[in-house]
Amino acid sequence: MSHSRFSAIAAIAIPMILSNITIPLLGLVDTAVIGHLDHSYYLAGVALGSMMTTLVFWLCGFLRMSTTGLSAQASGANDRAELQRIGFNSALLALVLGFTLLALQAPILRLGLSLAGGSELVQFYAAEYFSTRIWGAPAALLNFVLLGWLLGMQNARAPMLLLILTNSCNIGLDVLFVVGFDWKVQGAALATVIADYLGLLLGLYLCRQQFLSRFKQLPSFSECWQGFSRKHLSGLFSLNRDIFLRSLSLQLCFAFITFQGSRLGDNIVAANAVLLNFLMFVSFALDGLAYAVEALAGKAKGKQDRGLFVDVIKQCLWLALMAGVMFSVMFGVFGEHLVALLTDIPDIRVTAALYLHWMVVLPLVAVWCFILDGVFIATSEGRIMRNSMLLASFGGFFPLWWLFQGWGNHALWLALCGFMALRGLSLAWVYKRALNQQRWFKAA
Repeated sequence: MSHSRFSAIAAIAIPMILSNITIPLLGLVDTAVIGHLDHSYYLAGVALGSMMTTLVFWLCGFLRMSTTGLSAQASGANDRAELQRIGFNSALLALVLGFTLLALQAPILRLGLSLAGGSELVQFYAAEYFSTRIWGAPAALLNFVLLGWLLGMQNARAPMLLLILTNSCNIGLDVLFVVGFDWKVQGAALATVIADYLGLLLGLYLCRQQFLSRFKQLPSFSECWQGFSRKHLSGLFSLNRDIFLRSLSLQLCFAFITFQGSRLGDNIVAANAVLLNFLMFVSFALDGLAYAVEALAGKAKGKQDRGLFVDVIKQCLWLALMAGVMFSVMFGVFGEHLVALLTDIPDIRVTAALYLHWMVVLPLVAVWCFILDGVFIATSEGRIMRNSMLLASFGGFFPLWWLFQGWGNHALWLALCGFMALRGLSLAWVYKRALNQQRWFKAA
């Protein structure tokens, strides 16, 4: 690994890993402050309400991914007009989707609760969490766009500042509202809403400074509006449609784990919430490397530099493997102690311990798909990501769960392992084939 290439990867990956881990850290704090209340139905309710909110928000995660890939390519080509067009159109789409979610919150909540099942108290607290948290939708979706645009500009420090300050504020408010004011479930949700809007203000300021730093002058509103045409929007909508379907498949699998777990009992859904927070921690840490792939490989594609493109991906795959081994060892050695940090309810701790071995296996199985997702975001190949996720979900996750459902909760974790493995294998096959066919680079 050349020093210059490693430095370029580290300049993006390290800040993004450090900032990304504040996202699952927030979930861990939510779990810890609620998990130390008197009853498991508080934690189960937050898990269910959070899953419903995460499902509808992360279905819109295409806003971040498409913005990063397209902005990175425009940055590599040094196309000022395209950079401002991407940012404006994506932000407008985020606002429309955010206010649509607010308008549809009642039917979304009814549908989610009807699918989830669970005890009456769990459903009550899930509804309380969701009904508060959904008001952060416009800010949360706009923050996806701002984060993606900054990453596409190969600026990792600004997203690091945005995520760390926003999530630190969220964690502080979480402790204040739940522990200090005793607002329980509603306090955890309100803390996140306030943090989302504070993050939006900071993100707008950081994007303004980034544009001024590179181009010395901000675009006028009329300049941005000129990019709002069917021609310029068609590619964005096409890419976002594919990534939306990819995100829908992904979130269906995770929602199914929570919903099916709720049918197996309050202790199961609460224990799964603890373990899924561990998995989210791994995912967001590895996403730091994926972001480096998105930004650097996207820029290499814009510059038509095949050597840089391949080298960045190889190096990030090796780094991801080392990270996966580290996480597996950590959960194998310290897993029960980590569970104890999040809850002191004996039934949940005993239940979580029964499934901890899946957390040893999952990091090693899942590392590949995170980096390879970054490849196809960098190349704006939403269709490939969509097809891979559909295959992994409906050819892997759900068939495996159906075949082994007699295993109870173990069947859900086995299905998740199969899902991650099939994602990685299918993306690796397409990546190898695309390179051999010179799909992304003009012949020399």
